[in-house]
Amino acid sequence: MVKHQPLQVYERQLCLSCITGIYGCRWKRYQRSHDDTTKWELLWSLILLFTFCLLLVWFYFWWEAHNDYNEFNWFLYNRSREWSDGTVPILATTAAGFTYIAFLMVLALCHIALGQQLNLHWLHKIGVTAALLTTIVGVISVNQTWGQEWDVVPISLQATGPFLHIGALAAITALSWIVAGQVARSEKTMFQVVVVLLYISVLLGLYVVPLYITSPCIMDPTTLKQRPDVIGHQGAPMLAPENTLWSFQRALQMNVTGFEADVAISVDGVPFLMHDHTLERTTNAEKVFPGRQTDDASHFNWTDLQQLNAGQWFLKDDPFWTVHSLSPHEKDLIANQSVCSLEQLLKLASYHNSTVVFRLRRPPPEHPCYDSWINDTLQAVQQSGVPQSLVMWTPGEHRAQVRQLAPGLIQTSVDKLTPETLHQSGISRLLLRYNQASTQEIRNFSESNINLTLYTINEPWLYSVLWCSGVSAVSSEAPHILNKVPYPIWLMRPDEYCLMWVSADLISFAVVIGIFIFQKYRTSGMRSYNPEQIMLSAAVRRSSRDLNVMKEKLIFSEVGNGVGSAEELYVDNGYDYYTNRGISQ
Repeated sequence: MVKHQPLQVYERQLCLSCITGIYGCRWKRYQRSHDDTTKWELLWSLILLFTFCLLLVWFYFWWEAHNDYNEFNWFLYNRSREWSDGTVPILATTAAGFTYIAFLMVLALCHIALGQQLNLHWLHKIGVTAALLTTIVGVISVNQTWGQEWDVVPISLQATGPFLHIGALAAITALSWIVAGQVARSEKTMFQVVVVLLYISVLLGLYVVPLYITSPCIMDPTTLKQRPDVIGHQGAPMLAPENTLWSFQRALQMNVTGFEADVAISVDGVPFLMHDHTLERTTNAEKVFPGRQTDDASHFNWTDLQQLNAGQWFLKDDPFWTVHSLSPHEKDLIANQSVCSLEQLLKLASYHNSTVVFRLRRPPPEHPCYDSWINDTLQAVQQSGVPQSLVMWTPGEHRAQVRQLAPGLIQTSVDKLTPETLHQSGISRLLLRYNQASTQEIRNFSESNINLTLYTINEPWLYSVLWCSGVSAVSSEAPHILNKVPYPIWLMRPDEYCLMWVSADLISFAVVIGIFIFQKYRTSGMRSYNPEQIMLSAAVRRSSRDLNVMKEKLIFSEVGNGVGSAEELYVDNGYDYYTNRGISQ
């Protein structure tokens, strides 16, 4: 006679199998463990957490640096001499890496919530290491080549800080479910105290963060100044080739109040518009003057420059990914653009009563106009017939002489000086990069009657922050985008913001307390829950289609002669279903 121990039953746990399988390749039930995570795996968990935080900052940096992608591509061009959008591979790898690491973080949290031992698979360890090292190399590279761009992070937080705080608060509040569960199930008092104190410290830190969040958009709307003027930086270079007449005409269609351009001087003393030191990128100089495309642009005379095409490169390189939106007529106009002289630009500005600010580049020492560059430029301004009150004069050299010859020019500085120094020098305007002036400095300049123009502003969020700060004008490569911003993206009274973050803190606190109480009540009087808890044979009455039955032990004993023997039999059919076979004497 054979006696059988009652069958023991497991329910399918496909979700758990996927979580442990993807994270640590523990697909089978016997591979899982509820033991404490080893110190080695804890170290890898910390590395994973650090990589996630670093990638989060890296991803945020490139998201907000969108305002300056063209500047970054120009830096790359100066190094490689080939134009390409270098942000595309960076954004693709950053998005892929962040998604991968974030997915592993979610799986790790699921392990902790389910009481499973953390055991990151070696392939994932290689992936985490690669993501960490790649990000570190990227950060170092940006530091060395584009270090000033890190300023975009604190500036962008003036626009995103209040909302990032709410998001972070929601995430940490949701994390209390896992923390409370771990504390309630743990039998180690020291572990409970450390976890609770750590969590409360982070939570309280988030509660008081708004005390340190400053944004010019948290203000009384009645004190908001008028909309800052928009100046077309090189015209409208996203819609037409930079520094061409068509580019400036497109900017006028976007309601700009002025133009900003870069000016060089030809061999025969004609000031013309050119951003680069060479003609290689924005003209067909390589085709018209083979071998001279890398020469300094100022080494060409005006007759030679007029032979060049300054528009075909735009259709070919599509630097801003906008060519597909152009009509055939616009493409024809672009394809026939030529190099523009300063005099042509000034006549256009005079006709439309628009201001002009230009950066004048001094020719090389061997250039015939090396000593007369100021006079040559001033002569072109006077010959154009433009009212002097429309021209912002930026060169600092021989400023006193220029003021005597053309007293009506608006004296403008491109160097950051104190308001007192500017007034003493007779300078009434200031042209700076947007990261060179804080909100308080912008307001100080405004109170001192110094008109401040910041460049290059392409994103609505940045335009909104500067608007709330009180800046008088901005220079933009995207006037068609800023033209659609009639009001700051968001504006909030201080009392409204205070009510918002205090309410969020109170709701978060109440939710956290409720979760801790619920988790304590849920586990009180119960044994520590095992997700793979065995159900006894009462469940066998359920259909075999719904259950995967495993016989853990089959004990055989001989009753007749008093001699007992035992044997365990496991036959796996791939679905954790174990059957027993009879044994007869």
